[in-house]
Amino acid sequence: MVIALGGNALLPRGAGLDFSIQRESAAVAARALAPVVSRHQVVLTHGNGPQVGLLALQSEAYTEVPAYPLDVLVAESEGMIGYILETELDRVLDVPILTLLSRTVVRGDDPAFSDPTKPIGPVYLDEDTISSLTAKGWEFRADGDGFRRVVPSPEPVRIVQSGLIRRLSDMGILVLCAGGGGIPVVDDGRSTRGVEAVVDKDLASSLLAVELEAEMFVCLTDVAGVFDRWGHPDRALVSRTDISWLRDRRFASGSMGPKVEAACRFVEATGRPAVIGALEDVAAVIEGTAGTRISP
Repeated sequence: MVIALGGNALLPRGAGLDFSIQRESAAVAARALAPVVSRHQVVLTHGNGPQVGLLALQSEAYTEVPAYPLDVLVAESEGMIGYILETELDRVLDVPILTLLSRTVVRGDDPAFSDPTKPIGPVYLDEDTISSLTAKGWEFRADGDGFRRVVPSPEPVRIVQSGLIRRLSDMGILVLCAGGGGIPVVDDGRSTRGVEAVVDKDLASSLLAVELEAEMFVCLTDVAGVFDRWGHPDRALVSRTDISWLRDRRFASGSMGPKVEAACRFVEATGRPAVIGALEDVAAVIEGTAGTRISP
């Protein structure tokens, strides 16, 4: 199975980006995942929104050289988060673990390049800070009481190293890959080149699960699953559903929306189940006694 570890599962909402907080969050994730990895063949992916946003800020702050492009920052975040997760998983597992800096092919003419929607980095409340960053060419959209930077998020077309990931997984290695959606690249027919974007992690993970012919796609987040009437007093957890029911409803684009879309795409492409649920309930989510199970 492919397990996509959401950014909010890896770093609680509102938590700081201190290394100690990220390490402790990774330790919590490792303890929750250990029983599942011990029983199943797992490929693990993860988000990177807060981390890649922090790296972008750090890059902008050092003015002696031009700021690094987003594809390079995504690669940095893949390595950084992979290292943290590897370290904590090593403490609770007796399996070889490998972080792979993987590339995700996107189309150079994807309309997302002219309509940035992917939020990265912290929520800004100070108008002066927002104005100064807007002057640098950054774009912002409302997020709760503040604003977050948004960047292009083109559709994933292909995971470059999916064949290698499959071979490594078949050797019994726990592969961490497609971090933050993978390094965004376009394919010119002979090689690939990076582009200014951040691919949606859930959509890239779903595509990877299809390419690996996974038996199940698992989306882990910080809520119990998909809720009907989310935000209302009578909200209800949807324990089992199908694609048609989900397609008839609207989910928040910055949170549950991409997870639902990713799950539906996997089920449509393979006829196999996808599940969405909370990290701490991962074993029960996979068994079907918690979370939301989506079938054809």
